[in-house]
Amino acid sequence: MILPMKKLMKGYLLLLLLWTANVHAQEQRWNVAMANTVLDIWKDSIPVGSQSKWSYDMGVVLKGFEGLWRQTGDAKYLQAIKAKMDWFIQPDGSIKGYELTEYNIDHVNNGKLVLLLYKETKEEKYSIAAHHLRDQLRTHPRTNEGGFWHKKVYPYQMWLDGLYMGAPFYAEYISMFGEAKDYDDVVDQFVWMENHARDSATGLLHHAWDESKQQRWANQETGKSPHFWARAMGWYADAIVDALDFIPAKHPGRAKLIAILNRLINAIEKEQDATTGLWYDVLHYNGPGKERNYFEASASSQFVYAIAKGVRKGYLPKSKMAMAEKGYQGLVTQFIKLENGRYNLHGTVKVSGLGGSGNYRDGSFEYYMSEPVIVNDPKGLGAFLLAANEMEGRKLKHK
Repeated sequence: MILPMKKLMKGYLLLLLLWTANVHAQEQRWNVAMANTVLDIWKDSIPVGSQSKWSYDMGVVLKGFEGLWRQTGDAKYLQAIKAKMDWFIQPDGSIKGYELTEYNIDHVNNGKLVLLLYKETKEEKYSIAAHHLRDQLRTHPRTNEGGFWHKKVYPYQMWLDGLYMGAPFYAEYISMFGEAKDYDDVVDQFVWMENHARDSATGLLHHAWDESKQQRWANQETGKSPHFWARAMGWYADAIVDALDFIPAKHPGRAKLIAILNRLINAIEKEQDATTGLWYDVLHYNGPGKERNYFEASASSQFVYAIAKGVRKGYLPKSKMAMAEKGYQGLVTQFIKLENGRYNLHGTVKVSGLGGSGNYRDGSFEYYMSEPVIVNDPKGLGAFLLAANEMEGRKLKHK
């Protein structure tokens, strides 16, 4: 009887190990795990990404840290935000590496963290820095209708990306310092963008719109760029749910934004992969080379975040939560890998743009497929943290 008993004990031990591993996987808080990755890569006061650039992707990551700080109460996340922002914010409120007259809407994004730090510390340098960024929007070039150009070097162009970079900061600034009439301007930016970028057949939004129709990528009749880039729509969807945090309850623009959000989520629902729950880099593409299209981490994370937050806030029907749950499971399964003792996020396209000098970005499918897909890209990590905060927070609430 001794030999069978040994075998039986080994079997019990194996089952115990498997059960323990399964429980560990179920209890893993992926927002905490990936925040640890960020803190490991960009230590102490080192900014996220380039040390010399006031870069919007740092702000995406740090918004993820803000959510994690609010969820856990762990001061290290707020301290990390302050340390990394203080690399740029000088004692007199000036911002190292920032030029207002460059008129790059991307440079406004980090202002969200500036406002957070002012609220939490009351240090005057943060309010001064926030005023600098607001001043950019006062004189930022606009389309004839009033939409912010994406950048001065991209005249008469509105990009979906730009709504995330400018609108939530603009709305929050108004709530703290501004005049209520300016909320109309925030709402109008979204309305104009949808009016010019939406495809009536699919409900999806084209990456950008050129009012002048001068760009080689622009349709000569509509001014729209050729394809539906997923991350651009992710930026736009996230911008809506974040801007709504600050639009007053009785403002008529709230209903407009919620309607836009529902139209977009209904459209992307049709594009969600039934097996993985993820979304392709270029949505609704069936042309030559379609086999090169791939599931993309940052866009999938952005959609999960917008859907989950939209449901939580009551902007979207509760039935849409199934999309977020399936998408989040796909993110964890497909893109997070434990390598050399650290969890890494795979599957984020480094960048995708339009036009420019040098190697002109023509907006073709071939162009989108030519951009590198990398590991631990800040935009991907930040988008994942936002999604994970929503989804992990939901788990905690239901425990």
